Formats: sequence, C-alpha cells, structure tokens
Amino acid sequence: MGTSPTGLGRHYLRYSTANVLVMLAGLVSFPLLTRLLDNTQYGILGYYETWVLMAVAIAKLGAQHSIQRFYPHGGDEARMRSFATNLFYLPMLGSLVLWAFVGAAVVVHGYATGEGHSPVYWMALVMTPMLVYSGLVETVLRVTEQSRMVMLVRVASRWLQLALMLGAVLLVQHTAAAAYGGRLLAVVVGTVFFAAWAYRNLSFARRAVDAGEVRQSFAFGMPLVATEILAVALVSIDRIMLRSLSGDFAVVGIYSVGAALAMQVHMFMNLTVFESFTPAATRVYVTDGAAAVRALKRTMLMPMTYASVGVALLLSCLGTDLIIALSGQGKAASGPVFALMGTMHSLLPLVLICGFGLVLEKRTNTVLLLMCGAVLVNTLLNWWWIPAFGVMGAAYATLASSAASSTAACLLVDPALRQFPDRRTLLTALAAAALGAGGAWATHRLGLNPGWQRLMLGGMLIGVPYLLALLALDPRLRALIRPTLKAVEQRVGVPG
Repeated sequence: MGTSPTGLGRHYLRYSTANVLVMLAGLVSFPLLTRLLDNTQYGILGYYETWVLMAVAIAKLGAQHSIQRFYPHGGDEARMRSFATNLFYLPMLGSLVLWAFVGAAVVVHGYATGEGHSPVYWMALVMTPMLVYSGLVETVLRVTEQSRMVMLVRVASRWLQLALMLGAVLLVQHTAAAAYGGRLLAVVVGTVFFAAWAYRNLSFARRAVDAGEVRQSFAFGMPLVATEILAVALVSIDRIMLRSLSGDFAVVGIYSVGAALAMQVHMFMNLTVFESFTPAATRVYVTDGAAAVRALKRTMLMPMTYASVGVALLLSCLGTDLIIALSGQGKAASGPVFALMGTMHSLLPLVLICGFGLVLEKRTNTVLLLMCGAVLVNTLLNWWWIPAFGVMGAAYATLASSAASSTAACLLVDPALRQFPDRRTLLTALAAAALGAGGAWATHRLGLNPGWQRLMLGGMLIGVPYLLALLALDPRLRALIRPTLKAVEQRVGVPG
C-alpha cells in the first residue's frame, strides 16, 4: 500500500505551518537578541550552542534513526512493548550513563586542575540529556504520523523559549548566560510534557529486553550517529575555526548572525520537506519498491524546484538588506554570510531529494563516508580561505563542502532511486529566474536605501515577475494551485 498524495500533503502542510511559526519566533528573537547582545556575547551563545548540538548528536546513540526505520507499524501490544523497551528506553538509559560519565570526568578534571567553566557551559551540560529525551519522543510522534501534536508542541516550546530567553536578557542581564538560562527553563518545561506522554504511551518491561533487537538497532544506527555528528561538525566547524584562527569572539559573532538567520531558511526549506517525505518514502520503498519512490519524488520536484530557485534568487539579491532590516546597520557585515548560506540552504534540499535513497538501501556506511569527506573538505578549505577571505572564507568552505557531498550522494545512489526534475521544469525555472534577475538589476538602479526600502520594493520587482512567469509558462503549476484557490474562494464566500 502506497502513500496517498493527500496524506503526504496534510503532513507537509502541518510541518510547514509549524516551521513557519517557529521561523516567525526566530525572526522576532533574532533582531532583538542581536541588538541586546554585542558580537562577543552573541558569539559565545553560538559557540556553546555548537557544542550542545554535537553532544546531543552523540548522546542519542542512533536511537532516533532506529526508531524511524524499525517502528512496528500495526504491531500488537507485546510487539509495541518490545519496541519501547529495546529501541527507546534502553538507548535512553545508555545515553544517561554516558552523560553521567562525561559530567563526572569534567568535575574531577576541574577539581584537579583548578580550571572552572562558565555558567553557560554548565547549563549546556544539564540541558543535554533533556534534549536527547525530548528528541526521541518527538521521533516516535513523527513516525506514528501524529503531525498535529508535533506541530503544536514544536510551536509552543519555541515561543516559550523565546519569551523566557528575552525575558531573562531584558530583566536580568544582557549576556549569553541570561539568555541560556531562559532557554534551559523552557527545555525543562518541554521535557516534563514529553515525559508525561511517554509514560502513557511507551511501556517498559524487563521481560521484553531483547539483546538481538538492541544489537540490530545499534548496527543500523551507529553509522548514522557518526554521520549526524559529522553533520553538526560540518555546520559548526566554521565557528570553531574562526575562533581558533582569529582569537576573537566578535568575528564568530559576525558569522553567527548570518548563519543563524540562514538556519531559519534551512528549517523551512529542508526540515519541513524531509519530515514529511522520509517516513512516506520509507513505507513506499518497503511496500512498492524503488519505482514508487521515484514517482513520489516526481510529484514533489516540480513545485519544489520552483520554490527553491525563487527563494534562492531573492536571498542572493536581498540577503544583506534583510539583515540590515532586522538587526540594524551595525550587523551589515553579516549580510553577505547570510546571502550566501541562505541561497545554499534554499537549493540544497532539491539536490538531496534527487539523490535520496542511500538510507533506504541501508548503505549507512556510504552515507558516513560522504559526510567524512564533506567535513574534511570543509576543514581544509577553512584553513586556506579564512586567512585569505576572513569571515566569508568560512561561508565559502561550507558551500563548497555541502555541494560536493550532496552531488556525490546523487551519483552514488542506485539509478533506480535517482530522480531529477524534468527538462520542462528546469527550463521554466531558468526563464523565470532570468526575469527575476532583471528585477534585481532594476532594484539596484533605483538607488534605494539599504534595509526595508530596498527589501520591500526589491522583493516585489524580483518575486512578482518570477511568479508570473512560472504561472504563464507551466500549466501544471496552475492546475496544482487551482484547488487551493477554489477552497479559499469558498471560505470567503467569493461568488464563482
């Protein structure tokens, strides 16, 4: 049994709605935090966030991947209890043991050497197991296609985090420590909610412990753990190397401002797509084979190509103006970083969908090797380009390494799973982008003020011709959006 387009579209709509609302919270917090915190404090915030991401990736022990791949759809009560025991609770227990060992080692080392750590460090350490637990519960919710609950919890937790972080910064102190304290409190509230849900829905039983099932989980998941760690490193190595090579947190802050806003693009363009696509593609591959996966890809690639190219065009032309509009002229140095990395995050999911399939084939070692290569290329290019180009050198290195890895994945996947956009879609997107580029040229010729003025008028001069060209040249797009327009007309009572 395949996945219906209606079901996939419903989950995509919910995840996209959630991510838009999360992005909105980011767009609220971004200008406020970048104005309230100087480059040094913002750099500290980004620096420790990097290590938290790395710690969570390690501490999950691959359980999130095994949960997604081996969830017993349609299983009876005994099978569900075995799943919860061996693929949820035991990996979480292992994560807690690992965390306790690391924490004890840090305390002993500090006592022996007399070297202390900042409050942000200790809050990050305390936060790590709670983030691991919440992440595993959310994975179960996504695998069981409870997209409505995922949407509500994700939005509520993000806005709570926003309120507590900003409240701490405004009322306590304009420092990274205050901001992180607010985030820690929000994580505690979220963990309590997830624990209550797991208590009702995931049962542990000692008699259900199965060493073979645990070994299968680790064999599948551990290469993906290493891949996830390397993926975090790929995103984070730029900040670490900027700090190492420059010795200045302010430089890290300049990069972090642009990269943080670019991650909002990644959240909407990448996470939304794969949260809805990956579970559906996995089921389709198991039940109907590779041809059905390619058919599923074809239904996505036409609108996804148009959306990716359009967003990339807007960000490449107006990325710096968006930074100035949100954070003020003082953060203008971060604009080129955001423009480049935002453009990358707009186009990257398109390439990843085309080459998606290595995990379906259980070629997790190949995925790991690709990520190793990407991190190696990124590190080497950072050593070369950061001294030569400064902050932009780190952005160039991320772009080059990510492009190389995603292209290699397309080439290595089984051709039976590989699917590119059709020729008509590509040509239409290029023609529309050419018209949009004409709008960008006109925007610069008008001599508008950087920031909101150029952003608003330039967005119309670029986006409107691009969209009109797509609608005029591709009747498939018109047919795709016509039911949505009719539904809107019926809701507002527009006569037909």
